[in-house]
Amino acid sequence: MDLDSISILLLWTAIAIYAGAFIAYAFDLARRSSLSDEERVLVAAGGVGADAVARGSVASGGSAVGGAGVSGVGARPRLVMARIGTALTVLGWLFHLGATLTRGFAAGRVPWANLYEFAMIGTLLIVLVYLVVLTRIDLRYLGTFITGLVLVLLGAAAANFYVIVTPLVDPLKSVWLVIHVFVASLATALLALAFALSVMQLLQARREHRLADGAEKAGPGFLRTLPDAGRLENLAYRFTVVGFIFWTFTLIAGAIWAQDAWGRYWGFDVKETWTFIIWVLYAGYIHARATRGWRGTPSAWLSITGFAAVLFNFTIVNVFFKGLHAYSGLS
Repeated sequence: MDLDSISILLLWTAIAIYAGAFIAYAFDLARRSSLSDEERVLVAAGGVGADAVARGSVASGGSAVGGAGVSGVGARPRLVMARIGTALTVLGWLFHLGATLTRGFAAGRVPWANLYEFAMIGTLLIVLVYLVVLTRIDLRYLGTFITGLVLVLLGAAAANFYVIVTPLVDPLKSVWLVIHVFVASLATALLALAFALSVMQLLQARREHRLADGAEKAGPGFLRTLPDAGRLENLAYRFTVVGFIFWTFTLIAGAIWAQDAWGRYWGFDVKETWTFIIWVLYAGYIHARATRGWRGTPSAWLSITGFAAVLFNFTIVNVFFKGLHAYSGLS
């Protein structure tokens, strides 16, 4: 087997493992729905800083059991399926990394010169950012969304966008291929995490509104183990700000590369235009939230709309629109 064949085998193995992680995370959400009220308090505390909750408990005369206790409540329940999902996600990411590296070695260049390869590196970074964040913040309740998104994007790319290794066309023979595309992929990963948080924010806000109206059943039970809508929104905003910084660099680097490749900084190519539209959407989101106090549901929908534009740019624009950036590799 040549390196590209090994890359394909590793990639499909990664997809299968991610599917297992998705199932495990789905069982975790079902388990969260069945927790008792006291257990839900402790699980939710783990998502907003268990140590702080424990300190508050001790200060109020309660007991801090297992580092995350509240008055009269035992240790935080162990979410076994969440741990299994995370372990499978790590294993899938290692196979995913192997597939990406062997594709790069087979091509003799960085493995992100066409749509198939960009899907590989983009989803690889989405999972990496998620796993890195897990070392600081417990966001395992997003596992179903993250692994599900990666399954759809990576599976579609492997099934429909695969192309054999080919030499780079002249405009791509530049150091900006390494910088521009990698930073764009990293920005996409951060915005994907913000998107997942915004979806959860909408669900949580809807539940909180129904509870305020006196409803007994206000939504899926697992939402009771999540941070409140305000906390979810703040997390989404932070990831969006960092992602927006990288996206801004992507836009600037792309203009510099365009000048080097085609002799002009901007030409209203379809890809350039959509990259700018995405920048405007997220700039509007950050500006409205920071200066106009535009928070809550409108803020979440702007975040979701922005990421929908990212996906449109990645899929529809790359496949169906022709232009100077038509590097999908598809005939």
